[in-house]
Amino acid sequence: MTLKLAKQEKNSKQKKVTLDDIEKDLQKHGGQKIFYFDHENPHKEMNALVAHFEDEGYSVYLRTVRYGLDENDYIYEVHIL
Repeated sequence: MTLKLAKQEKNSKQKKVTLDDIEKDLQKHGGQKIFYFDHENPHKEMNALVAHFEDEGYSVYLRTVRYGLDENDYIYEVHIL
């Protein structure tokens, strides 16, 4: 599964990550990290991400963060502990 990370700057390129990339990043940061994903990722895939890491024994929290009035002005925030 490939997911799009949220852009940090308006003109920056869209970065993509896989589950393996996220697992490696978690190992580097002591097993806990916050990730921000773009709203273009399907909600179904975000739920699959949560289920995958819960099966691995992590506590995972998925939240939708709205930053504007438009219905497409949001990102996904995922806490993995």
